[in-house]
Amino acid sequence: MAQFKVLAMDDVSPEGLEPLYKESDIEVVVGTKMTEDELAAVIGDYDGMIVRSATKVTPKVLDNAPKLKIVGRAGVGVDNIDLDASTQHGVLVVNAPDGNTIAATEHTVALMLALARSVPQAATKLKNGVWDKNSFVGVELRGKTLGIIGLGRIGTAVAQRAQALEMDIIAYDPYISAEKAADMGIKLVTLDELFPVADFITVHMPKTKETTNMLDDKAFAAMKDGVRIINCARGGIIDEAALCKYMQSSKVAGAALDVFDKEPTTESPLFELNNFIATPHLGASTEEAQLNVAIDVSVEIVNALHGNPVRNTVNVPSVKPEVMSKIHPFLKLAEKLGKFQAQLVEGRVKKLEIIYNGDLAQEDVKPVTTAVLKGFLDPILQESVNFINAPLLAKNRGIIVEQTVSGQAEDYASLITLKVISDQAEKTVCGTLFRENDPRIVMVDGYRIDAVPEGNMLYIPHMDKPRIIGPVGTLIGEHNINIAGMQVGRKEIGGKAVMMLSVDCPVPEETLKAIAQIDGVLDVKFISL
Repeated sequence: MAQFKVLAMDDVSPEGLEPLYKESDIEVVVGTKMTEDELAAVIGDYDGMIVRSATKVTPKVLDNAPKLKIVGRAGVGVDNIDLDASTQHGVLVVNAPDGNTIAATEHTVALMLALARSVPQAATKLKNGVWDKNSFVGVELRGKTLGIIGLGRIGTAVAQRAQALEMDIIAYDPYISAEKAADMGIKLVTLDELFPVADFITVHMPKTKETTNMLDDKAFAAMKDGVRIINCARGGIIDEAALCKYMQSSKVAGAALDVFDKEPTTESPLFELNNFIATPHLGASTEEAQLNVAIDVSVEIVNALHGNPVRNTVNVPSVKPEVMSKIHPFLKLAEKLGKFQAQLVEGRVKKLEIIYNGDLAQEDVKPVTTAVLKGFLDPILQESVNFINAPLLAKNRGIIVEQTVSGQAEDYASLITLKVISDQAEKTVCGTLFRENDPRIVMVDGYRIDAVPEGNMLYIPHMDKPRIIGPVGTLIGEHNINIAGMQVGRKEIGGKAVMMLSVDCPVPEETLKAIAQIDGVLDVKFISL
């Protein structure tokens, strides 16, 4: 009898499971589609499980899995796996963030070439019985300027292939150093510098509140006449209505989208334009990519079951159980502090300083630092960020990370301070735990507050004077947004102060602009945790 049993769900290919089949001490059982109750009834027999997107790994399933050590997701997204419950049960969750990089890269290049030469349009016309050489005069890529928005794994790989096509590469990525980009032969620019000169623009950013509709009416107006747009990243980064408008005016010579704001979609004004190319989210849809992600997680499961290091841990770093029991409550707080700062700081980030005070400073805090990095990088990078790759991703972007342990924490048993230094500003946030597992933000830029870091929040620096808090609350109410909590901090009467509000739903851009117009308000940031 084999020492370990692994349940393979969601029709993972036998070839992808080959690393598991090769191990004499591992038995692989291929499961059929199960309900939550059915999976909970059988999962107690298994040491590992591999899933794609169909199977849901819920708290109920994990409650019935005393032997389970690892869950592997044959893909990138882990939305179908409850990470908090997995961590609480000591179950590693791994994914395959690199398996589809080449597929997405090549699809981007394929769309760029098809766009330059009108390949789909010419093929369709010929298949309809029309030999038309005159309507499809294309452009060459050689000598053209490619503007890449986002220099993660895929953006960088696209740049390498575009360089082989003799294109000039410029890129926008606020989280990579100019020196690092220069080493790759890429000129780092701002969006204001990229738009007027790029002949082709390709998007490789995650969808966040900052990148939603990043390419909007104002952006298209600033672009070079005849620009061509490609997006194989995430739907919603491009304002599709604005894109349609500028394609109709010929300002945009053509566009190719693999992703859309709402998916699946078969109806769009863009589909009626002759200079528009579309594919139904095929970026990762190659035989090799589907096989690679299955192989990658199978190897990870083998390593985990044999007690060897794993590379792509999504939920927890690999540390000794006795250490994890002491630092585990701080991991969530640390990740939230990083995520908070990522949405607060402006400019090109140069340095992160993480300072530990109090009881926590007596422990091995390296995993906590990694949690800070994961939280900070996750909202701003397209690629998957986990506890293994977060330090390397920061290093690759030229971000200096300093970890310091100090003495007792004034007023708190333990305190984590995260200072982020950019080329525009320096921001500091402090957090602690109340009653061992109640995370709180207790200070921002020297202003004392007491805020729970979760949900939707508004951070509003303002002048400490009458008729600030009231108008802000009234305006938010007029926009049908409910305030769940409010904290105000100040250093001196009549000086600067900060207001932190917890709200029940995301705050639209027009509401943020209206708040910013209130007399005495210095800034406003919407933060989603």
